[in-house]
Amino acid sequence: MNGLVHDGGALLGRQLLRIRHAPAIPVMTQTMPVVLLLFFGYVLGGALAMPGAEYRAFLVPGLLVATAANGLMTGMFQAAQDTHRGVTDRLRTLPVSRAAVPLAQALADLVTSTMGLLPLLLVAFAMGWRVEGGVPQALAAVGLLLLFRFATTWAGILLGLASRSEEAAGQLGGATFVLPLLSNAYLPTEGMPGWLRTAAEWNPISAVTAAVRELFGPPGGLPVPDGAAWPVAHPVAGALLWSLALLALCVPAAVRRYTRG
Repeated sequence: MNGLVHDGGALLGRQLLRIRHAPAIPVMTQTMPVVLLLFFGYVLGGALAMPGAEYRAFLVPGLLVATAANGLMTGMFQAAQDTHRGVTDRLRTLPVSRAAVPLAQALADLVTSTMGLLPLLLVAFAMGWRVEGGVPQALAAVGLLLLFRFATTWAGILLGLASRSEEAAGQLGGATFVLPLLSNAYLPTEGMPGWLRTAAEWNPISAVTAAVRELFGPPGGLPVPDGAAWPVAHPVAGALLWSLALLALCVPAAVRRYTRG
């Protein structure tokens, strides 16, 4: 354990320097939600049955979760880049804990994504969005967002280590932008066809989005849609279970994949 902490700390510094000198992906994944907030909040919000301000209150938590889900893309791309440029092979020759390398990548992503929440929250406040619950609930919402980001980053690291090429990982990572569209992040699921609603509500993004809306929302929570799937009907529990399940599956698998080469 001491070796993991020491090695992970040293490699965390490497990952943070790497992001500092190649900021394109973090910048893109953090600025895109702001652009989407401005577009959907003012353009699409006026075309929906919800009033604009009400839709923005609905939209902001969804965009926060979509940003957290981008850990899948950044984790995949960075792990594939190291793997196919020979960096991973060089790291394997060093006398460091095998778990320290992917752990450092996941922690570095968590640090940068925590700082990246600030621009989106500032723009959302400027547009009139407000935290309606108490401070403990708001902190719980932020904690849930970071837990989900950490879990999706590990899933991305696993896929990046298993990718056949850097280009393939980039293409697959880009396709992950579709996942929030197949959820309740941008639109309510109640009006979807039955099969699509079921798929959307079992999407982990939907459970986390519903949980963040509930925690940021008014005291007493939000009404549960009729016929909602279990993760959406019990959003906080569903979000925690999805995040912990992803970690339980992806962390050991990613470490084994890194060790095996």
